[in-house]
Amino acid sequence: MAGPEDAATVAALGRRSFTETFGHLYKPEDLAAFLANHSEERWRQELADPAFAVRLVEAADEAIAYAKLGPPSLPFEPRGPSIELRQFYVLAPWHGSGLARELMTWVIGEAKARGADDLYLSVFIDNHRARRFYARYGFEYVGDYHFMVGSHADVDHVMRLPLSRAHAG
Repeated sequence: MAGPEDAATVAALGRRSFTETFGHLYKPEDLAAFLANHSEERWRQELADPAFAVRLVEAADEAIAYAKLGPPSLPFEPRGPSIELRQFYVLAPWHGSGLARELMTWVIGEAKARGADDLYLSVFIDNHRARRFYARYGFEYVGDYHFMVGSHADVDHVMRLPLSRAHAG
């Protein structure tokens, strides 16, 4: 698990992975406003907070992926004890390598270990690759959510995975 000493690494990876995947969709000022959320200080605070769990993956001394679990923050009414997959990023050169599957195994195991009955996430409606990935695990559509990137609102799908029937994709 990542700790406060990993804040600079995770912050840089978050900015890089978001820009790599979605940067072309936004005006520069909207992207810059969003990326400001990936500050080293903000990450240091979350990495020190036991309510969050972050798994950082490195290869050849380079950070290549991470997943972050935290308390529910999406606009939904949880059915019971719940946790949210706040971020799940794998750099493009590692897509299709099996790394995402390994990371999701950790996410589901950690969510269960923390006593959650349901795992929630939001995914951009036009991120078809991610939507297919989550569907393989049994995530169900709950509703729509407006994900803000600066002043630009994207439509995301909020999805829920009942952990009692979670399986390895």
